Amino acid sequence: MVNTLAPEAADRAAAGPRGAEAAVGHRARQRRRQTVVAYLFLAPTLLFFAVFLFLPLGFALLLSMSRWAGFDLGGIDPVGWDNFAGLFADGSTFLTPVLTNTLLFALGTVVLALAGSVLIATCIDKLRFQGLWRTLYFLPIVTTVVAVGNVWKYMYEPGGLVNGVLNAVGLGSVAFLQDPDTALPSVVVVQAWASVGSAILVLTAGLKSIPESYYEAAALDGAGPVTVFRRITLPLLRPSLLFVCVTQFLTGLQSFALIIVMTQGGPGDATDVAALEMYRQAFSYGDWGTASAAAFVLFLVVLVVTLAQLWIFRRKGEDA
Repeated sequence: MVNTLAPEAADRAAAGPRGAEAAVGHRARQRRRQTVVAYLFLAPTLLFFAVFLFLPLGFALLLSMSRWAGFDLGGIDPVGWDNFAGLFADGSTFLTPVLTNTLLFALGTVVLALAGSVLIATCIDKLRFQGLWRTLYFLPIVTTVVAVGNVWKYMYEPGGLVNGVLNAVGLGSVAFLQDPDTALPSVVVVQAWASVGSAILVLTAGLKSIPESYYEAAALDGAGPVTVFRRITLPLLRPSLLFVCVTQFLTGLQSFALIIVMTQGGPGDATDVAALEMYRQAFSYGDWGTASAAAFVLFLVVLVVTLAQLWIFRRKGEDA
């Protein structure tokens, strides 16, 4: 009769129950040693996250339910959910206009940056010297926010370049950053302009991944450029569009530096956003509890918006 057992199984059968138990114990000890070695290699990274992520996160959660003026840890006074309730109490400016401005700023940035990057990436994909064009559009990304904000601030001045162009075509000057009705849209344009370069890089890579055979088949069927773009390019760009949309929205929701350089939240509170309000509460007013509570509210908004975007794009992908 032919022995069909594997060599290890045959040895265990020959050795009896004690041999099988010893083999199982040896493998368990080997797995434990491998696990210990793996965690030793991960220890520096885990320590980094513990010191710079989890500990600050836990401390921020403690502060969000406390009243603290800073510096003296003994002065932390627990107040429960009062800080969160204060953010949405009557007379509070956090919901309106701060959170409203934040959402409008992020939404406007996404719409402008996404539309502009799709158009420019499609044009670049049909031009020569594509690397040069991508580099030129990427330059604002590597430029400091302070420099970008100050340059655009001077361009928006009554005697600046933008108003000079408007005057040259017969239009009157506009107080872009001094008028509450135009201040937020003006900063949105700058944020979208500064972030369109990274979106172009992602979208041009997505365009390169679309097989050329799809376009050849569409040309044989007599499809026009608009039909090809709507039926082939956009659906196959969905993963790249999702990445750009999510990252741009997150950047817009957390925007701080550009606002403080160009408008400092003014005029009035027309451009006051959540990140700037948290900075003011903590460093200007010494109310670290309210600032921490606002940070967690903003985190929940970011989480909900990101999950909603993922759900919408995935549902559209299933419907397609």
